[in-house]
Amino acid sequence: MHRQQIRSNYRSVFRTLPIAVILAFAAYGLSPALSAQPAGGPPVEAATPDSIEWQTDEMLPYYEIPNIPVSAEAYFAPDSYHLIAQTRDPDAVQGATGRHGNLTYTYTIEGTEITRINDKGQDACSYFFPDQQRVIFTSTRDNLHLPVGNWSDEDEYPTGGELYIANVDGSDRRRLTHNEWYEAEVVVSPTGEWIAFGRNIDGRQDLWRIRPDGTDEQRITDTDDWQEGSPYFMPDGEHLMFRSWRDSDYKRIRPTPMIVMTINIDGSEWRGYTFDGDMNWAPNPAPDGRHYVFVRVTDMDAGPLGNWDIFLGDLAGGEPVRLTTFPGFDGLPGMAPNGKLLAWARARGGGFMAGIKTHIMDVSSLEIGPENYEPLNPEWGRPMFDDPPAGE
Repeated sequence: MHRQQIRSNYRSVFRTLPIAVILAFAAYGLSPALSAQPAGGPPVEAATPDSIEWQTDEMLPYYEIPNIPVSAEAYFAPDSYHLIAQTRDPDAVQGATGRHGNLTYTYTIEGTEITRINDKGQDACSYFFPDQQRVIFTSTRDNLHLPVGNWSDEDEYPTGGELYIANVDGSDRRRLTHNEWYEAEVVVSPTGEWIAFGRNIDGRQDLWRIRPDGTDEQRITDTDDWQEGSPYFMPDGEHLMFRSWRDSDYKRIRPTPMIVMTINIDGSEWRGYTFDGDMNWAPNPAPDGRHYVFVRVTDMDAGPLGNWDIFLGDLAGGEPVRLTTFPGFDGLPGMAPNGKLLAWARARGGGFMAGIKTHIMDVSSLEIGPENYEPLNPEWGRPMFDDPPAGE
């Protein structure tokens, strides 16, 4: 078997250009060559010499990860090479639509080293610990007597979703939470000291944190109308980025207006950034501490739920930059720790989120890696209060 490395011919001229200009170059085929090899990582042993075929019909080159079935919400390991994701599995409990549900898997960006972490129930969000020896995931495996629910509808979130920690090979699985609430959208801090997650109690969605040993469980947000979720640790390990919508807007306004927010993990320094009335969904911070990838609906008339695309935002302000143009669902983005790669889910099955697969885009030319880190600036965004103003 051959060893295949996808090498990067980095062009330093792109370092000094604004992101919008870089993407304008890319639109004319002048994007720099790409790297799927993590910095400092081991050589990649591909499934075959031809396992990766880069596509060039987007602003930046990308590919669909081969050998992986329906799979989405993939997040990178610290090595920027392995991913963890919810993946279609016939052993999973069927979802609300009658399709096979998902279980937690890990695999590489080349579709190798495929490992199943959980073997029953229905799984949702998952994440690596910084030591890359353990993972955390959401599952209904111990609450199969409860309604299946719908992970995509806050009115029907599965009340049996609990948090579990396991070794990276799926062994030594341990249940972290013990209740009958919805708990998901889970992430681990860069030091491994804290776990942050979303919890829904009687229709109220808030952010919580807990230690990996189950101690020091604390509520981070506590609001009546705002529904906070999908937290991600900022590079400083002290702040979370997340999205929030008003419960009073949900299912009343389409698409649901959402605000990208940050907050200290102790509940202080709550700030908002996107007061445009748009659906700013699933924000995931870049390693530079300033930019983030997120999702917007670009055309509500394209299908029953519109056309969803990935954008790059800037906490310092300015117009977001569109990264995908596929006429369907592009969503659930996740940045690699090295800042060079973006993982996201694209649905090609003819229906909303049907046939969804994990894709990789090379974003190294955007220079949003840890080498360009900026601390969270208190001048960015605006302070939030108990009942901040709705989208303006």
